[in-house]
Amino acid sequence: MPTPSSGTPRVLLVNDDGPPGPDSPHVFGLYKRLVNDLGWDVKVVLPSSQKSWIGNSYHLADIINGKFFYPTDPDGVQGETSPVSRDVKDGEVAEWILLDGTPATCTNISLHNLYPGQIDLVLAGPNFGRNTSAAFSLASGTVGAAMSGALSRTRAIALSYGHVQHPTPTEWCELAHEQSIRIIKHLWESWGKDPGGPRNQEVDLYTVNIPLIPQLVRGLETCWAPIWRSSLCRLLAVVPDGDSQEPERTSGMAGSLAFRWAPDITHLLTSDLSTIPVGSDTWMLRMGYATVTPLKASFAEVESGEIGSIPEKPRLLKL
Repeated sequence: MPTPSSGTPRVLLVNDDGPPGPDSPHVFGLYKRLVNDLGWDVKVVLPSSQKSWIGNSYHLADIINGKFFYPTDPDGVQGETSPVSRDVKDGEVAEWILLDGTPATCTNISLHNLYPGQIDLVLAGPNFGRNTSAAFSLASGTVGAAMSGALSRTRAIALSYGHVQHPTPTEWCELAHEQSIRIIKHLWESWGKDPGGPRNQEVDLYTVNIPLIPQLVRGLETCWAPIWRSSLCRLLAVVPDGDSQEPERTSGMAGSLAFRWAPDITHLLTSDLSTIPVGSDTWMLRMGYATVTPLKASFAEVESGEIGSIPEKPRLLKL
């Protein structure tokens, strides 16, 4: 079982959004903050393409191929790839690895094949979008990547950014990175206890959500928050017959059995605040807090009595 080193934390950075680009705008900026601001030793292993909504899954029949990637400033979008490792050239920021696999696959390969015994913390994210409530969290490839780390008895944190304004000002993203590294450093240095935890009776993993809102300019308060036990509605829509590419958002069995991704998740994003449990992660995010939720790498067991009680007042973290 990996044991946290006593020196500089050795971090695996993984995500579900893939390499830097329009669908993955945050991983490069956070990487630079972890290395330059905290001075941490960071290895980056990412899916080679977008892998959201895939949870803690593995593709059993696939051969997982990979390549080395050498991102450059200012945003990491540009960079050479190579089938073999080579020295980092002038102008390149670092050597990363891209794998043709799921986020959980990237974590597992990193911990057991690429860097065995060399990782203290799995950091998954920052996700392009919130991962509050059960509906998002259980489907999240970001949370799944962190869960994969926890199941390999390695400390893990899933980090997600909730976008509420499009396009999001670049300044807010940088401020979110600043808030993130404060939270990550605090959790690393004050990791919680879980009497039943299989890894030295520690908390298995944390999920962190930060809203990208104007209040980031003055800093957001960060609080502990339980997960809202939300539900899902329709996630796919019927593909109409003919040449039209626009899905018909209807049910029924007439025509061909063809469906495509067109999720109806409005109730998870813009529900009336009065319908969301006060103090839950979703409620706190809507109120302008950054949230932290300790998780177990296990399905919850139903016990007698009240389940998932929510405190009356926010329990703030002193960062």
